[in-house]
Amino acid sequence: MEAYSVDLRQRVLQAVDEGKHTKWEISLLFRVSPAWIRRLVQRRRETGSIAPKEHNGGPPAKLQEADLQRLAELVRAKPDATLEELRVQLAAPVSRATIGRAVLGLGLRLKKSRCVPVNKTGPTSRKSELPFKPKCKPLSQLG
Repeated sequence: MEAYSVDLRQRVLQAVDEGKHTKWEISLLFRVSPAWIRRLVQRRRETGSIAPKEHNGGPPAKLQEADLQRLAELVRAKPDATLEELRVQLAAPVSRATIGRAVLGLGLRLKKSRCVPVNKTGPTSRKSELPFKPKCKPLSQLG
């Protein structure tokens, strides 16, 4: 979310300083929250500044550059690996969600093989329509 502009901050503070309207009315007029107005007035009083604060960058990344390169190698070697398999192979103390975000951030995709079992009503596709040779045995051959 973008920080509110300095111009908007100045107009809101001008309306507060005039005292003709309540903070609730000012918040409706400028489409900001009353709490934001309270914090802006408090910040001006305490620091003298109304400029937006700098972004502090957030928490440090869990996966370092070497981890990301290793993850990319793992995905290229086995593109149908699950996120859990990749997490175990990477041996990094992160969640599956972190692995998934890292894979997306690297611009890679996990492509699952089309080896699916027969569902309750019948095969998911006829063998004559398959553009590939399935890697697994049909469910009827599994015994």
